[in-house]
Amino acid sequence: MNAAEEFERHRPMLLGLAYRLLGSMWDAEDVVQDAYPRFAGAADVREPRALLVTIVTRLALDQLRSARVTREAYHGPWLPEPVDAAAFGPQETAELRDSLSYATLHLMERLSPPERAVVVLRDAFALPYPEIADIVGATVEACRQLHHRASRRLTEPGRRFRPDPAEHRRLLERLLDAAAGGDLAALSDLLAEDVVVYNDGGGKVRAAPRPVRGRAKALRFLAGLLDRWGLGDVEIVEANGEPAVRVGMADGEQIVAIGVSGGRVTALFAVLNPDKLGRV
Repeated sequence: MNAAEEFERHRPMLLGLAYRLLGSMWDAEDVVQDAYPRFAGAADVREPRALLVTIVTRLALDQLRSARVTREAYHGPWLPEPVDAAAFGPQETAELRDSLSYATLHLMERLSPPERAVVVLRDAFALPYPEIADIVGATVEACRQLHHRASRRLTEPGRRFRPDPAEHRRLLERLLDAAAGGDLAALSDLLAEDVVVYNDGGGKVRAAPRPVRGRAKALRFLAGLLDRWGLGDVEIVEANGEPAVRVGMADGEQIVAIGVSGGRVTALFAVLNPDKLGRV
């Protein structure tokens, strides 16, 4: 098998790796494209997959360091780009599926680039620490510490977003029913006390410039939107391997994903930036 064929065989996995590291399919595609000439030019390649993972991870780390500066200057909250999980091949393990979930990707934005790389390589791709250490250029012990520190940050405030898929969809459908009927009491019952609503308009469309935190404020915010615009045309779609909602409005559309824990909605992620809506 020549280099081009080997590369294409691994492309879906590499896209999935780069996307998990970057949260942007545009950037992931650029990284994977840049990886090919480096792979094709390598001599005496004994383990193509390992070399490709190394190349893509290092390129993504460089990209992520510069992207963090850009995201800090982003207009309003920055949210990951929703994607069709089928682009990354079959998600065969629970760890792979969890690392792709929208809520998990959003949580990973709080990690440093090395922490994010170690978590993705260890938890999603099950790489041993010595191999991870070689990829990120650190000692094995340093990688263990990075993973421990990152895992603690991801579980704050004491929960990870691992809902049962049926529960996830059921909550989403109940949320839609309550919104469609203007039933604020039902909405309140579905929202966690510390729910957060994120709106990513990217300066392209009108959106809340800051996260809306807490059940009371979230209810007022959602009630105001429903009163002014109504629910719009809604369709349940799949984003990042989980059910989400496509909302069609007179002035555009948005994808809304939810975070779920303890039988309640803990986060709403509304992506309105039209540049991020082409992958679902």
